[in-house]
Amino acid sequence: MLRPFIYLSLPVVLGAVFSNRFAARLSDVDPVHWATTPLLAIVVWAIYTADRLLDVRKPQAPTTGRHRFHAANAELLWGVVGGALAVGAILVFFLPGTVVRFGAVLGAICVVYVLGVSQVPNRSNVLVLKEPLVAVLFTAGIWGSVWVQRAELGWPFKAEAALFLGIAFQNILLFSVYEQRESAVNVGPSLATYWGAARCEAILRWLAFVIVAGALMVCFTADDSGGGARFTQRSSLMLAIMGLVLYAIQRYPGYFGRQGRYRFFADAVFWLPVLVL
Repeated sequence: MLRPFIYLSLPVVLGAVFSNRFAARLSDVDPVHWATTPLLAIVVWAIYTADRLLDVRKPQAPTTGRHRFHAANAELLWGVVGGALAVGAILVFFLPGTVVRFGAVLGAICVVYVLGVSQVPNRSNVLVLKEPLVAVLFTAGIWGSVWVQRAELGWPFKAEAALFLGIAFQNILLFSVYEQRESAVNVGPSLATYWGAARCEAILRWLAFVIVAGALMVCFTADDSGGGARFTQRSSLMLAIMGLVLYAIQRYPGYFGRQGRYRFFADAVFWLPVLVL
């Protein structure tokens, strides 16, 4: 029952929305512009969906469940993407100039990314770069759209943005490892196939350690900038919990690998920030 919800990347979209509100609260007690979050949700969903739809057009396209779903519903999904982007274009007119300029630059990078990836053969090792780039773009959209609306930001915001980037990469690398376990033939080049599962497992463990250690450091040295010391402490501890949850998913593949449970739980990690808002 949850599979269409997962295949449509809706857990990722919800995670982006909650994480954006989390970043906004950390940056200041005053809210950011109301149109920022819905436009972010539209753009995140459109990029993820268009990327999959272009993937399934290639020869030797991946045959994961997500890709089969997009191939079977391609015509409908392209129509929904077009409609969503039309709504997004209307929302742009309500945004502050700083956000529009930032979004134009980030949007251009995303278009180049999606079109560039669509031209690369599915078995090319160039696609390995796709995973870290997605983590960077995801983080930039969530935190950058807040950053450009603030005249000043304290160091806790910047530190937690860096920790969030680590969590985004941890999430993507975790997916790579699980998908490689499921079928190394069907997934195509990834960090797991390029580095090997053992090295990726070690990197995931170190990432979890660095994220938790960094979050605790922010918690114990928080100042009153942005949303205040109390919220900075709560938010940093939540980032530590997010890193630990992803580590738990890595640690227990027998449970989370069954019926693709990791797909839902790993993306739902980005829902956790709503608990401290």
